[in-house]
Formats: sequence, C-alpha cells, structure tokens
Amino acid sequence: MSFEVLDELRYLESHEWTTTDGDTVRIGVSDFAQDELGDVVFVELPDVGDEVAAGEAFGVVESIKAVSDLYAPVSGEVVAVNEDLFDRPELVNDDPYGDGWLLEVERDSESDDLLDADAYRDQIA
Repeated sequence: MSFEVLDELRYLESHEWTTTDGDTVRIGVSDFAQDELGDVVFVELPDVGDEVAAGEAFGVVESIKAVSDLYAPVSGEVVAVNEDLFDRPELVNDDPYGDGWLLEVERDSESDDLLDADAYRDQIA
C-alpha cells in the first residue's frame, strides 16, 4: 500500500508532520498514521497559550481501534488549535495534510529527530 508523504514536510518517527511559516509550525499526523489508526472519533489537544515540549506528548487521538498519544516535534507556545476537529475528528482521516491539521506552535526549538520525506518514506516502507 502506498501512503502520501509530502516532500515539503518534516516528520517524527511517531508519525507527526510539521510545516513551518517563519517561527510558526503547523503540526498534524501523517497519512500513514491516520490509516493505521482507523476511523478517528476523538481528538484531545492543548489550549492556545499552553506550552509544548519537543518529544513530549501534547494530546491524544482516539480511533475505533486505539488511543494514541501525539508527540510534539517542536517546543513552544500553542498559538492555534484546529477547533473543527472537536466536532469533526474524521478530518484527520479525510485530509491529514490539510483540514485535518492539529495545532500551530510558536517555535522556541525543534526536535533533532525530524526526518525529511525520503527518510520517513524509508521508515514506513
């Protein structure tokens, strides 16, 4: 099975992705992760203003198959949360790189463990 991996994104081994606009980093879960999870039924995210730490859990995604922690690829302050997910968690499945994004963080630092697209493709192959 082939999964979409976008070249412009960076990935954690735990399947979160990042894209950067200045010091703001948008975070989501990869196409591979949403497929492994199955139908997402609930997402728990931090509040705007909360601090997250690179490599640490910041939330939970619950599917019909499992409950999985979400890990921060960067450290910093949460500046936006995708509130659409609270009413429509299935957006994580439907559009993991678009409308299914999770949160945005004003980055203080980032994980040394971020993978480029080729390294992430190798990991999930």
